[in-house]
Amino acid sequence: MKSMGITETILMECRKKLLFQKQEIMNRFRTAQREYVATEKSGDEADQSVAHIAEHSFLVSQERMRNQLLEVEMALGRIETGTFGICEETEEPIETERLLAIPWTRLSIEGAELREAVSRRFAR
Repeated sequence: MKSMGITETILMECRKKLLFQKQEIMNRFRTAQREYVATEKSGDEADQSVAHIAEHSFLVSQERMRNQLLEVEMALGRIETGTFGICEETEEPIETERLLAIPWTRLSIEGAELREAVSRRFAR
């Protein structure tokens, strides 16, 4: 099943960008892990406070990278299933320029605006 409105060239370009992004995230993940393991975890109270802050920052960045990786993996899955480039909100094709800029996006501009409007409405 081929995604509606997306040429094979655009699809392959997005796939290439997604695979590159996946590799970048994995490299950042490994680098951050090595740097964190290398930090000193003993000392006086000030050193322990600094270590605690570093641990918190590490965990936050790891969670962010996991979420990014999940988005990339889901986009690669959508390419495989033929649903890539279809907005989850409007079920219309996502703009080609948007896909090339953010290949893991799940929403068209209109879909993102709709979702944002709903979240603002219910945030009150």
